Amino acid sequence: MQENRKGFEASFYIVIFDKTSAKMTNKQEIIDRFLSYVKIDTQSDENSNSTPSTEKQWNLANKLKDELQEMGMQEVSIDENSYVMATLPSNVEHKVPVIGFVSHFDTTPDFSGANVNPQIIEKYDGGEIVLNKEKNILLSPDYFEDLKQYKGQTLITTDGNTLLGADDKAGITEIMEALKYLLKNPEIKHGKIRVCFTPDEEIGRGAHKFDVEKFGAEWAYTMDGSQIGELEYENFNAASAVVTVTGKSVHPGYAKDKMINSMYIALDFINSLPRLETPEHTEGRQGFFHLNGMEGDVEQTILNYIIRDHNRKHFEARKEMMQNLAGEICNQYERDCLTVEIKDQYFNMREKVEPVMHIVDIAEEAMKQVDIKPLIKPIRGGTDGAQLSFKGLPCPNIFAGGHNFHGKYEYVPVESMQKAVEVIVKISELTAKKYKKK
Repeated sequence: MQENRKGFEASFYIVIFDKTSAKMTNKQEIIDRFLSYVKIDTQSDENSNSTPSTEKQWNLANKLKDELQEMGMQEVSIDENSYVMATLPSNVEHKVPVIGFVSHFDTTPDFSGANVNPQIIEKYDGGEIVLNKEKNILLSPDYFEDLKQYKGQTLITTDGNTLLGADDKAGITEIMEALKYLLKNPEIKHGKIRVCFTPDEEIGRGAHKFDVEKFGAEWAYTMDGSQIGELEYENFNAASAVVTVTGKSVHPGYAKDKMINSMYIALDFINSLPRLETPEHTEGRQGFFHLNGMEGDVEQTILNYIIRDHNRKHFEARKEMMQNLAGEICNQYERDCLTVEIKDQYFNMREKVEPVMHIVDIAEEAMKQVDIKPLIKPIRGGTDGAQLSFKGLPCPNIFAGGHNFHGKYEYVPVESMQKAVEVIVKISELTAKKYKKK
């Protein structure tokens, strides 16, 4: 999941884990599969131009290809860019739309994904979890309130030194376990199901070389959400902005009326943007400007921004504001001292999903039938599904169960992964039933 999801209020409810859940998903098998994935370092690199952006992503991609073949999936393939695809054939006679499930195997460049050493907390007691005693790193419900809803469950956490990788190896685990269950239980009727595991989602390029025509699904679901129950079909419109400020370096002893310090001009730009329209001051559908990197000296300063807004008009206005501000500062200094280069990254998938809202309705009904309360809300970030929706593959996002992505406080309840498996199976079943009636 690109960026973090901080800013939403915690939603608390009780999830009923019935006998069906226990029969469908073996907890230890889920844990073993998940651990085998997260221990493989798949960190992507935004400074690389290759696909995948890091060679080490091939290690998990090839493992997934082999596992799909071993479990009996058909049309298993891995292309030159490491996209892994496979097919579970239909087992019904009537015509059913081909649906898909998608997850990414890279982890964010924001935090180390090397030498992941997960901890398993059985029957979580609701209190503080010591992630790293030596460094005094604690996972506390006093700060991370979502923890409170998982009392009594099994949690998988980090050891405080790395991220966990539940984003999105939990999603991969859930898809693989659902496929395994459907293959072993042919009495569950479903249409043709396609799956794809992608590289480089965390750097915004997961869908760039996704072959939608080859995938061949009418619609799909990314298993890339956070807490149990999340169902999302709208996300930020997103752009990156590189602000380049040019100064003039002169010996400071002789700089009077000659030196132009690019760092001071950069500060003028930073301070002229709305201070409260930043990630730490916004939530829900509120957009923001986020300064996420800066480097400079007297001669030149580079500012790296991301621009986000759910509303397309507001999104365009934010980009225009940055360009206008650049012009005003150049006029103030009477020289071309500042440029802004803006690149669109992805757009709000709501535009493409709303015309086919039945695909959201099916997912919502699937959750209800497995005793999950759907939490429908906008994503304060992006997924492969946003870009895929604009490439002709409408693609809502479903929870994978993890929390606190992109850092050492990341954790995932195993019971949430079990429920995600059930949701995938139920969506497959409901789709076949829905189209049998037509």
